[in-house]
Amino acid sequence: MGVSRSSGTTDELGPDEDSGGGPPGCSADPGPPAGEGGITGEPPGSELLAALLDGMDAALCAFDADGTVTHWNREAERVLGWSADEAVGRSGFAGWAVRRADADEVRARLMSAMDAPGRQVHEFALLRKDGGRVLVRTQSAGVRGAGGKPAGVYCAFTEVHARIDLERAIALSEALLEDASWGVVLVDVDLRPTVVNAYASRALGGGRTMLLGRPFGELVIQGVEELEAALHHVLAEGAPSAPADLWVTLRTAEGERRRCWRSGFLRLASPLTEEPVPLGVGWLFRDVTADRLAEQEADRLRFRTNQLHRAARTASECEDPMEAATSLLDFALAGFADHVLVDLVAGGPTEGERLVRAAATPSDGPGPCLPVAGGSIPVRYGPGHPALQAVERTGSVRTSGGAGGSGGAAWATECRWPGDAAHALCTVLRSRGRTLGALTFLRAANRAAFERPDTAYAETVAARVAGAVDLAQVTAGA
Repeated sequence: MGVSRSSGTTDELGPDEDSGGGPPGCSADPGPPAGEGGITGEPPGSELLAALLDGMDAALCAFDADGTVTHWNREAERVLGWSADEAVGRSGFAGWAVRRADADEVRARLMSAMDAPGRQVHEFALLRKDGGRVLVRTQSAGVRGAGGKPAGVYCAFTEVHARIDLERAIALSEALLEDASWGVVLVDVDLRPTVVNAYASRALGGGRTMLLGRPFGELVIQGVEELEAALHHVLAEGAPSAPADLWVTLRTAEGERRRCWRSGFLRLASPLTEEPVPLGVGWLFRDVTADRLAEQEADRLRFRTNQLHRAARTASECEDPMEAATSLLDFALAGFADHVLVDLVAGGPTEGERLVRAAATPSDGPGPCLPVAGGSIPVRYGPGHPALQAVERTGSVRTSGGAGGSGGAAWATECRWPGDAAHALCTVLRSRGRTLGALTFLRAANRAAFERPDTAYAETVAARVAGAVDLAQVTAGA
């Protein structure tokens, strides 16, 4: 069987009063054979004892009261190279597993555990069968016989570097799950959190225990499909080669929060099985929302600056000032809005003055901004219309209505805008201290509403368009 041999009874490894065992040398009934194929003369359960010893991850040996080796498991054979047949029956480690110069000290320290309470921990340099040396850490404790008398010592030992690796791994896992400056979530195969560290609990908006076992769909409003797809992929295929950004919308007591998490994933498998058995996924993430928003804003600003530069160069080549104005708007529309309308003041700057449509993009689809065919058309804007408000305030007005709902088309129709309009930004056209009209940018419902940075860009475009429109009016008047 290749199992450990014993020069005495099983009581050399632990007290067993029912078996009648005792310290080595005691007369005891050895009992019947340990079943078919068992070791004749061994007490009942000797096969189980041998299997348990050989199945241990730690190397284990035992000594009787005289210091003779009585047990030697397979892990001890792996570490030192000496088989059970070669080790059992030897007196101590002298001359074979320990240098003779160190043998007395090692023997004394090991056997001192026989009379001492609890376990003792030591480090020794042992000899391999091939002559090499290995530093081991031992845990030894005394073994008592049936009468409570010292019967020997058992000693479990592991290579120091392996032990240090284990302790380092445990320390790392504890640090990650307590003090890490990024989120750590352990997810089981059902995609439910089983362990959540402090950072992750704050990011997910709940207590560490409250989050355990809950599906992510209860925490994440948008983006949960992408998160669960990533977890499924890791379980099936393994960890991705690089971290990824996940945008999610969280449900919190204060309302919804849009966050970006830089995420990495690790597949967890049991180290105790021959075939890897998935235990779940380790999900590590950091909140990088501020960084990503700053990057997006920088990219947006860079793009818009380039567009304005290109628009200015194109407009400078136009002979007709109104063509220059529409060219400016074509460049401004890219990535900014779906429609643009140019409404100019009709007549002098009197109270209740009307606006007429001078140029616009097609209402039924994308296209360039062109002057209205056949001349300007009066626009029947009702009182309080955003374009009229922009003219009256000599500023900008942002508004949204019916986005994504059945009322969107009715709202757009009421405002005299294309039917797919859901968000509007109206700003005034002014040149040489005069109000020339209003410039309106429109977005469809599938796009976000206009924000404050959009207003600044629209006003920059409006200033350039107003200069071109003013020149067109002066030229026409001449």
